Amino acid sequence: MGSKAKKRVVLPTRPAPPTVEQILEDVRGAPSEDPVFTALALEDSPGLSGRVEDAEAQRQQLYQQSRAYVAMNQRLQQAGDGLKQKREDLWRAGEGLEREVRLLKQGAPPGAVAASLG
Repeated sequence: MGSKAKKRVVLPTRPAPPTVEQILEDVRGAPSEDPVFTALALEDSPGLSGRVEDAEAQRQQLYQQSRAYVAMNQRLQQAGDGLKQKREDLWRAGEGLEREVRLLKQGAPPGAVAASLG
């Protein structure tokens, strides 16, 4: 039996990082509505206090929405845990009922059925 030799995969070499000129060219070529740059532009623009206030209000609104999302997610997880517990309780009750029905079908008197459950 021959040994299984692992073939080494030769990966291509990493490209050189972009130069400063290439980065600046990419930034200058980005559309003005690019979300990465619009948030920065609002913060850096002097004399646009209304826009900065609008941006701050928008940030505050997003923060509140995030908090509401987290709170709702926690409530949903708690509700899911409660439903799992109720499902298990119903499953146990169903098993008890099936056992009781089997005993009744076998002709056991109702008192014996109650005694077997307790």
